[in-house]
Amino acid sequence: MPLVCSKELLLDAQKGHYAIGAFNVENMEMVQAVVAAAEAENAPVILQTTSSTLKYAPTSLYFAMAKVVAEKASVPVAIHLDHGNSFELCEKAAKDGYTSLMIDGSKLPLDENIQLTKRVVEMAMTYRLCPSVEAELGKLGGKEDDVEVKNEEDTCTDPMEAVRFVEETGIDALAVAIGTAHGFYKGTPKLEFERLAEIRNNVAVPLVLHGSSGVPDEDVIKAISLGICKVNYATELRVAYSNAVKACISSDPSVYDPKKYGVLGKEAVTALVRHRIRICMGK
Repeated sequence: MPLVCSKELLLDAQKGHYAIGAFNVENMEMVQAVVAAAEAENAPVILQTTSSTLKYAPTSLYFAMAKVVAEKASVPVAIHLDHGNSFELCEKAAKDGYTSLMIDGSKLPLDENIQLTKRVVEMAMTYRLCPSVEAELGKLGGKEDDVEVKNEEDTCTDPMEAVRFVEETGIDALAVAIGTAHGFYKGTPKLEFERLAEIRNNVAVPLVLHGSSGVPDEDVIKAISLGICKVNYATELRVAYSNAVKACISSDPSVYDPKKYGVLGKEAVTALVRHRIRICMGK
C-alpha cells in the first residue's frame, strides 16, 4: 500500500492504548527487515532516518526504498525524518516525499524552539500529503548524531511548557524527555512516570518516547499505558545488524559477497523488531 502519514497511525494508537514502533534504518537491508517484521506481526510501522544517516545517502534515496517496500507491504508504513536539525532539512525531506517530519529544536530556548517548530508545521501544511510533524521539548541525555548532552545538562519536559508548546506550534506529536537517553545505558534508566502522566493529562497530542534502546520492556509497557503512542528504536538495530555481519565474516573470512552477510543482518534485525513491535502493540 502507499506510504501513509504517521499522524493517523498515532491517533489510532492513542485511541487503542498501544504504540507504533518507529525504527531507524541505515540501508536497504534494514528497510526490508523492519517492514518484514511489521508484516509478520500484522502491525503498522514507521521507518526513520536521522540527519547523520542522510549524510550517508540523501532523503530521495531513502524515500525511494521506503516507497517500493511499502507499496508491496500488507501493513501501513510511514517514512519519518528523525531529529531533523534544521528547517531546510525538514523542507527537503518533505519535498522528496517523506510522510512525517521531526524538527528538533530542543537545544534552543523555549521561544526559539516554538518559532522554529511553527515554521516547519506551516511549511508541512503547504504539501498535498501534509506530512505529520513531531517536535521535542526537553533534552535527552546521551548522543544523537552530532549533539551530545551530558548527564548534568539533562532537563526533562516541563508539563506546563508542553501545554504552551503544543498550543502555539500546532504539532501532531510531542517527543518528551522523561529520563531516557540516546545510545546504550550504563545502568538501568529511571523513567519519570509521574511526569509523563502529568504531561498526558494536560496535552492532547500523541506522545513519543525517544532513546528506547536498552529500556526494560516493562518500563516501555508502563510508558505506553501512561500515554506514549510512538516508541523509537535506533542503536540496538545498528548493533544487531553489525553483530550478524561480524559473526559471518569472522566464521568465514573467505566471504566476499555482501548479499551473504546482508541476509544475516536482515534476519537479526527482523527478529529484534518483531519483539519490539509485540511490546509496543501489547501482544
